[in-house]
This record gives sequence, structure tokens and C-alpha cells, in this order.
Amino acid sequence: MSFQHLPKVELHTHLEGCAPPAFIRGLAAEKKIDISGIFDDQGGYAFRDFDHFLKVYEAACTTLQSPEDFRRLTLAVLEETAAHGVVYMETFVSPDFCGGGDLVAWKDYLAAMVDAADEAEAKLGITLKGIVTGIRHFGPEACKPAARCAAETFGDFITGYGMAGGEMVGRPADYAYSFDMAREAGMPLTCHAGEWGGASMVAETIRHLKVARIGHGIGAIDDPALIERIAEEEIVLEVCPGSNVVLKAVSGWDKHPIAKLQDAGVKVTVSTDDPPFFHTTMTAEYDMLHRTFGWEEDTYRALNETALAAAFCDEDTRARVAKRLEPTP
Repeated sequence: MSFQHLPKVELHTHLEGCAPPAFIRGLAAEKKIDISGIFDDQGGYAFRDFDHFLKVYEAACTTLQSPEDFRRLTLAVLEETAAHGVVYMETFVSPDFCGGGDLVAWKDYLAAMVDAADEAEAKLGITLKGIVTGIRHFGPEACKPAARCAAETFGDFITGYGMAGGEMVGRPADYAYSFDMAREAGMPLTCHAGEWGGASMVAETIRHLKVARIGHGIGAIDDPALIERIAEEEIVLEVCPGSNVVLKAVSGWDKHPIAKLQDAGVKVTVSTDDPPFFHTTMTAEYDMLHRTFGWEEDTYRALNETALAAAFCDEDTRARVAKRLEPTP
């Protein structure tokens, strides 16, 4: 059984991390940048562990040097994503990789992404929205320009603010200033937590950053009181099972807590994170959840309804996407 053509909503992706290896190799060749060391013999991305993954990711990003590069990237990513039935996608984008946090440069990069997103929606029927992210391992001060870029460009395309990167650098409270900036601008908030930092990191993130969604969040499974709070407050977890398995945040699909979290009343969604890095797609995620937990089409329809309700988009967009999720007669 394959769920490829089932309409899907995906909330947790990183735009640069969705770049096909061939696309990055092509840019490297055009710009005469030697990043051959980040690929394996089959041409895929090669990394040993999470810290090495971050280094490989950032090396790939060195090929993305202009708004036109991001326009081409966005088109390539949306074409691949739409092929797996995704009709609405949110992606993390960082001003650090788009002009080094400079607001004027960021606006140029953003315009290129919006142009590509509009073209893809017209051709492929997929809607893309962006969530600006600070990079945690760059430090709290580096997140402030990212938050300013987010607040200054919050609108139709940029719909939220969050934080990604090395989860074990600092504590959530260290980054509260940038989240306060985004919140004061009226932005919905999300943050990576509980991929590596356990339940305490999830709890601190909720307490100090006051987010509506948590990226990953699987570490919460070890704290029943926290699970109860997440369920009661309807905090949504952006779960990326394939990513967690490949990076060894869990020891295997059968050990992944997504089903237990859902059974406990937590609102969970399914995403690919950085699909070419983890040799996954939304189709593959659905197929593996079906094989591991017996999830069927009805489960996925409910998941997508949860994801759409949690999406950081305007109500007109939500209504438009809801029509795409309706079963065909």
C-alpha cells in the first residue's frame, strides 16, 4: 500500500534541508565550490551523527548565495514535495543563510522565494508559507536579527517565528528576547525541543518561550504530567519520525513514541524535516507509520486536519487548503 496521492499537510521542513543533493552539486559546480566531502558514493548527503549533520547542512548552504539561488531552490523543493501529495507546506527559512541577517538583503531573498512559491502554486497546487528561524547554536544574540527580519516581514508569506539548530546550546530562557520580539509583532511561535533535550527541554520551552507548537517534542514521552499539560493546552507537536530514526534520537521505528503521544491525547502531526538527508518523503513516512502502527487512511485524514488547524496561515488560505483535503468522490 502506498499513500503517495493522499493529500497531505506538512508543517516541519527546512527549506535548505529539502534541497536535492543533485541541486546542491549543480550549484557547487556553477560556483566552483568544492563540497565533495559532504556526499557519499551514491551521491547522497553523508554524515555521522547530529553534530556532523549540522556541519554538512551548513556546508551545503554555502552554495546558496543569491536570491536567484533561493528562487531555484524553492521551485525544486516544491516540485519534489508536491509529487508526494503535499498540498500545503510550511518551511523554516533563516535570514542567516539569506544575507547574513541583514534586513534589506533578507527582503530580496524573500521576494525570490515568494515568486517561486506563487509559480509553484499555480502549476502544482501546493501552497508554501515560511517560518523565520533563529539558529540556536549561533547563540542568543544572533537570533535577534533573525527575529527582527521576521517581525518586519510578517504577513502573507512569512507566517511565524521559531528556532532550530543545536538544541543543547543554551537553555530556552536564553532566547526569550527574540521570541518576545516576534510575539509583540503578533507572530505565531514554534521551537525545536525534545529531540535531544528530553522532557525538561520541552517543558522549559513551553514555559519561557510560550510557543503554540513544538518541533519534534518526542522527549515529552518520559514525563506523564508534561504530556497531560501539552494535551490540555493543545500544544501541537511537529513530529518527524524518519528523521528521528536516522539521527538515532530513537532506536527504531517500533520505538518511536508518536503513537503513544497520540493515544495520550496529544495533537501530533507528521513531517519529513530534511527529507533528502534522511532518505525519506511524506509518502515514505506514511508507509512506515502504516507498517509499524497500522495507521490507515482515516488516521492520516485526521492528522492532516490537525495539521491544517495548527498551520500558521490566514483563514482564507486554511479554507482553500481544506478543500484540497476533501476526499474525491
